[in-house]
Amino acid sequence: MLILILLPVAFLLPSGTGAGEIIGGREAKPHSRPYMAYLEIQHGDNSSFCGGFLVSQNFVLTAAHCNGDKIIVILGAHDITKEEWSQQVIPVRRHYPHQDYSNETHNNDIMLLELKHKARLNGYVRLIPLPMAHQRVRPGTVCSVAGWGRTSAHNNLSSDTLREVDVVVMQDAACPRDPDVIYRDYNPSTMMCVGDPEKGKSSFKGDSGGPLVCQKTAQGIVSWGSEEGTPPAVYTRVSTFIPWIRKTMRMLQP
Repeated sequence: MLILILLPVAFLLPSGTGAGEIIGGREAKPHSRPYMAYLEIQHGDNSSFCGGFLVSQNFVLTAAHCNGDKIIVILGAHDITKEEWSQQVIPVRRHYPHQDYSNETHNNDIMLLELKHKARLNGYVRLIPLPMAHQRVRPGTVCSVAGWGRTSAHNNLSSDTLREVDVVVMQDAACPRDPDVIYRDYNPSTMMCVGDPEKGKSSFKGDSGGPLVCQKTAQGIVSWGSEEGTPPAVYTRVSTFIPWIRKTMRMLQP
C-alpha cells in the first residue's frame, strides 16, 4: 500500500484523507471480525467515514482524527451498502478524543465513543480484548488490519465490503524521525511502525480508526501514513493508553 518513497507529505486516514482502505489485501470472510465498527461521521454539511472497534458494550475505540459533529456507529456489518439483518446502528452519545491529541503531529490519536445504548453481543457483534498497559509487540510479528477504506492510491473508490491484510510490525527505526521525511513526527512511545515496504501491504485512506490485531488483541489503531499508501504506516500504540482508556470508561459508567 505504501512504497518506500519518503516524501515530506503525510496523510491521516479518514475516508478521503489518509489511512484509507486496505492495499494488497483480500475480502474478509463475512462477520469473521465481529468487533469491527463502521463510523458514519458528519462535519457540518460534509460527511466521511472511519473504522473503529468495540471494546465494551457501550464503548467503541477509534482514532481522534475521526471526530466530527455527529457520529453513527454500525456494528455487525460486512457489506456497508446493504441493510444486513446482522447490523446494529447506534448513535454516539458523547465523543472523548484524547485531551492531548495533536492535529499537527498526529500524536495521541485515540478517541473513545460512548454509545447511546449498549450493543447486543451475539455471533456478529463481539468485543475485542485490549493489551496490558505498556505491553510491546516484537518487531517481526505478523498482525492484521481490516477496513472499508480505499484499495488503491490511484482512485478514490472505497470498498463496500470489509477487507483485510496481514502486515508486519517493524522496528521503530523503519519510521525515521528525519525532519525531511513523512515520519518526522513519529513518536515510538505512542506510535507503532507497521508494514514491510518490500511487501507493499498496508492500511490506507478510510481505514483510519480500525484496529491492528496481533494474536487476537487490539494492539494498534490505524492513524496516518504516506499519501501514496506505501508501507510502513503509523498506528497509535494502544498499550500506552490503557490507563487513559480505563479511567475514561470508569468515569462515564452509569
